Amino acid sequence: MRWGTAAVVAAAAVGAGAVVLVVGRRASERMVHPPAAGQESGPVLVRGLAPGRVTFSRTPESLRPGRWAVEWEDGGHAVVEEVLEGDEQGVTRRLVSTDRGTLTPGTQVRFTPRVHLGDPTSALGLPFTDTAVDGELGALPAWRLDGKRGTWVILVHGTEADRQQTLPVLPVLHQLGLPVLSVTYRGDEGAPASPDGLSHFGETEWRDVESAVRLALDSGAGGVVLYGWSLGATMALQTAGRSAWAHAVRGLVLDSPVLDLPASARRDAARAGFTGAAAELGALAAEGRTGVDLADSSRLAERTDLNVPTLLLHSPADRIAPFRAAERLAAARSRTVSLQSFPGAEHAALWNSAPDRYTELLRRWFTPLL
Repeated sequence: MRWGTAAVVAAAAVGAGAVVLVVGRRASERMVHPPAAGQESGPVLVRGLAPGRVTFSRTPESLRPGRWAVEWEDGGHAVVEEVLEGDEQGVTRRLVSTDRGTLTPGTQVRFTPRVHLGDPTSALGLPFTDTAVDGELGALPAWRLDGKRGTWVILVHGTEADRQQTLPVLPVLHQLGLPVLSVTYRGDEGAPASPDGLSHFGETEWRDVESAVRLALDSGAGGVVLYGWSLGATMALQTAGRSAWAHAVRGLVLDSPVLDLPASARRDAARAGFTGAAAELGALAAEGRTGVDLADSSRLAERTDLNVPTLLLHSPADRIAPFRAAERLAAARSRTVSLQSFPGAEHAALWNSAPDRYTELLRRWFTPLL
């Protein structure tokens, strides 16, 4: 670790002794115990409804471009698309569907990227099989979708998400005839817990992705494409760089990858309300609790020989994973890495910000691999 000076400064700024330890531990909680589902906005008020239209109070969330879900108490869920009109009083968007509950004026909702709920069949009408990957800690639930191609795609969701995060990309992969495994890893619901009950920033979780690669190869795959979101993308990169089966990797799709773990840890602490010295202490506490050297893990991308096509999808506005780290990786591996920017998009919500563009990028990138 190279944070000695920062630790001294942080300790002096926040206090000493037990106070420092308490602050650091509290600030690290989101990092080592990620929430089950994240990226929800603050409350947004429904001001009015009309056929195919819904008007919200004017907030940064209600003005987001693209396709989003809104959720409210008692399990309500609806999908909205483009902004139709707006003024200082409100923002009117196209109402695509109300899947659960009843949306009424006066309802307080939260915007979320979870446009699709359920499994591939209930959400999209796509046939799938529930299966399990034989991981080193036990069985890891997975969705398997068959296809005629020899290359399989292994989808790895990020933290603060679950397999539903992978649903938006299934239609284009199905159209291309690609078999798919949408996997879980230690700590997920239905999967074995990490032995210490903590998230390890992908440092141990990547081995569960490796187990999924092994399942695909044992099932007849000629090769795999690893496709991940957020820390799931980091796990995909670690698998490509560290797995004994790395030779089977034909390509990588990295959506909002966490490539600078110390910076992302500090940003995550800030999301929990800890800033400055407290955020620094939180990142240090997370290292101590997990035994993961965040700075060393962040150098994995530099050490990995990315000799396969890599689609790197990222946003300059990402508040979790710094965009400059993606730029550095693309510049260092310019022959194989294609960086596609989604200006203004939230972390791991690039598809939501521009679903048609995102889908077309996937179609064009995958086609030469078929």
